Amino acid sequence: MQQEETIEVELLDTTLRDGAQGQGISFSVQDKLSLVQTLDELGITWIEAGNPGSNPKDMEFFRLAAGITLGHARLCAFGATRKKGISPEADPHLQSLLDAATETVVIFGKSWDLHVTEVLGVSLEENRAMIAETVAFLKEQGRTVIYDAEHFFDGWVANPEYALTTLKEALEAGADRIVLCDTNGGNFPDCIARGTGAALGLTGGAQTAPLVGIHAHNDADMASACSLTAVQAGCRHVQGTLLGFGERCGNTSLAAVIPSIALKLGLPCLPPGKLERLFELSHRVGEIANVAVPDTMPYVGAHAFSHKAGMHADGILKIRRSFEHIDPSLVGNDRHFLMSEVGGRSAIAERAKKIDPTISKDHPITAALALRLKTLEAEGWQFEGADASFELLVRQELGKYKPLFKIEAYRVVSEHPSGGSLACAHAWAKVWVEGQYEIAAAEGDGPVHALDGALRRGLKHFYPELEQVRLSDYKVRVIDGKDASAAKVRVLIESTDGVNTWSTVGVSEDIIEASRAALVDSIEYKLIGDIERRFQSFFPGHL
Repeated sequence: MQQEETIEVELLDTTLRDGAQGQGISFSVQDKLSLVQTLDELGITWIEAGNPGSNPKDMEFFRLAAGITLGHARLCAFGATRKKGISPEADPHLQSLLDAATETVVIFGKSWDLHVTEVLGVSLEENRAMIAETVAFLKEQGRTVIYDAEHFFDGWVANPEYALTTLKEALEAGADRIVLCDTNGGNFPDCIARGTGAALGLTGGAQTAPLVGIHAHNDADMASACSLTAVQAGCRHVQGTLLGFGERCGNTSLAAVIPSIALKLGLPCLPPGKLERLFELSHRVGEIANVAVPDTMPYVGAHAFSHKAGMHADGILKIRRSFEHIDPSLVGNDRHFLMSEVGGRSAIAERAKKIDPTISKDHPITAALALRLKTLEAEGWQFEGADASFELLVRQELGKYKPLFKIEAYRVVSEHPSGGSLACAHAWAKVWVEGQYEIAAAEGDGPVHALDGALRRGLKHFYPELEQVRLSDYKVRVIDGKDASAAKVRVLIESTDGVNTWSTVGVSEDIIEASRAALVDSIEYKLIGDIERRFQSFFPGHL
């Protein structure tokens, strides 16, 4: 399968292999299949899918993956050069790479003489033979070979002649790609630039085959900088993991470098129309991995285009580039104005326009909202991380808020049985909707879980769409610890219906009551949004 001609920088994602080596990351076979489909949707060139010789799960994955039709990506099996003292034909690990039946194989070999003599325990000459014979064997088997020069930059600093010699062995044996690895992640961009230039001297330059690539780790917090430096120096193949998962401090985050390559360096690295899906698909990868995308992650984090200070918000509304380096829509993200006492009226008005487009900075409602916001924040409320609660607050000030249900009463009981039995909680709630009452009960792992279950069970008779809603995050903070156990607490809840995600807040001296307030806001926000979307579909432009 051929890549689009517009691709100038190839991307290899190793989330399924190097990413799976990160602490706290574990993928089932089904997870890996889902990740392949997601990365293919993004338009990634190569997907390094695992080491079939290392565990049965990876071999099972490759068996199942053979039945997947991909639109853009090519799967790669990953492994090491042949073992010392045997031929490639006799190496069972290399045979497992062939059994994986991928068109492309990624092979890593040693470039640092320290690793050759002290880790592998072989001579420098034997290591060169291991590289050359392995690449040649795989080429004879009809495979495309990507050669990863492990510890290349450390090796180039310590013994440049030998490090470059190992690259020559792979090149002369027929490697299709030569990838320079900063495996320890400790080198600075200037070293990456010089080492890349030396390697490019062996191949004739960036535009000639085989392409030279970069594989950086983040141990000095410079993986992205080093990868971009290598591209500027001439690399046209970049390896990483979409969200930066990986050994120790992780790998290059492709979600962070893809926009920089495409938008800042002007080198297309995804098919047309795919960059705009970067936010969506990055968060899908996070969902599959059961890891939240860091809020502060460049380009695709929730805070990447969030503005809190009033001066920043005012500047953005006057001229976007005054406080944003790119238009967030280019990567599928959104601009957010955080609501707080330092936010200013410009930000408040911009958010209120989503409910009433006539609201301006000087509108009386804006002044009323600013005053109410300051008052509530003095009482411990915080809306910068609770957009949904703030939207409900705006609706109240505009007179466009009508409660869709009412909790007449609720009770929560926690049990802690003796004898080592697990603790559990029970809740019941009596809800009122348009003159009808419903009583429901639920059991949960804790009181908030139980209350959430009871509320949604009682309301689903009236609002079946709540079946799709679940809590995705729950945070509690003591606002002022001087009152000890009687202090106010602030509860932040993140909810999702599988498509959209929203956050709400509640404050009280009682943690259950604070949770109830946040839960009610979450449910009402979902219901109001669904009602308005249905109305808009029937009467476009008349909301």
